Amino acid sequence: MTAVHLSGLTKSYGDRTILDGVSFDVEPGEFVSVIGPSGSGKSTVFNMIAGLDTPDSGIVEAPPCAYMPQKDLLFPWRTVLDNTTLGLEVRGMSKKQARVQAQKLFPAFGLEGYEKARPSELSGGMRQRAAMLRTVIQEREVLLLDEPFGALDSLTRTGMQAWLQEVWLDYRWTVLMITHDIREAVYLSDRVIVLSDKPAHVRRQVTVSLPRPRKLDVVTTPHFAALEAELMEVLIGSTGR
Repeated sequence: MTAVHLSGLTKSYGDRTILDGVSFDVEPGEFVSVIGPSGSGKSTVFNMIAGLDTPDSGIVEAPPCAYMPQKDLLFPWRTVLDNTTLGLEVRGMSKKQARVQAQKLFPAFGLEGYEKARPSELSGGMRQRAAMLRTVIQEREVLLLDEPFGALDSLTRTGMQAWLQEVWLDYRWTVLMITHDIREAVYLSDRVIVLSDKPAHVRRQVTVSLPRPRKLDVVTTPHFAALEAELMEVLIGSTGR
């Protein structure tokens, strides 16, 4: 049984057609990246999966999802621990119980010792790990990550990619991630879905058959380079240039 099933999604806003028959599936435990030109409707698709928007036509079948937006959106007046418990508190869990549950994950997320810190005291990478912890602690079947590392510098971003692969291998969440970074998509994913320019449809789905765990030097291998080149060719073609 698939974790996410999308079939023939269409969406227009006024006279602008954004989606034109987007269809794909995601299997349980799979890590799938979605790439495409800017403004091609990637976030619109995620909003539909999360139940924040509805298609004009088509089918969306997905369980309740945990959604991590591009910005970490940590509240500056709350401690790191209390930021990570926010979703649990909104769902009705007591603050005490939510803190106990969240604190168990702090070592795995590299945040141990920072429970009482404020977000302003954290590096960019640590803020993203806190935002990720806040997302996964909700124990949803599917994680939607919208450009989770887009605001980070190159070195921090590389470290976060390696970290995300490590914790994903431990927990085996079902992950859908939007990224504009082809190398990031290949390094992290089991499969990469390429959307066309709007009105968007799926141009290609590319399976990433690189063995796991993937070391950082995998990016220098001929197989990795060939996958990058294939995705770049499809992506450039999708913009009509």
